[in-house]
Amino acid sequence: MAITNERMAGYEFLRPMRGDGYYPAHLVAKGGDILHALCERIEAEPPRSLEELYVLTHAATEQFNLLAEEFYAADSEIETVARDTIAVDFGYLAGAYGFPDADLEELVDPRDW
Repeated sequence: MAITNERMAGYEFLRPMRGDGYYPAHLVAKGGDILHALCERIEAEPPRSLEELYVLTHAATEQFNLLAEEFYAADSEIETVARDTIAVDFGYLAGAYGFPDADLEELVDPRDW
């Protein structure tokens, strides 16, 4: 499904991680897929409140928790740069879908990374 939100349609997820040899490209792509799927879910079932948005972002964060294990297996990890990049993308996404006051820490609250 194509993203219809104008701000998100051309957005490059996880840009600071792309092209950095420390982060395996196929795993960065998987992370981008998680965020793309989150956009699709938000567009299919628009949250009416921050609490509903947090339910969706927490589910995506749990997917990143699983992805973190794949990073470790590839001798990489979701460390400071990656954590910040992921959180910023969650925040940008929240703002694009009408939740500019979403708390970055709450968006990724169940994170293990």
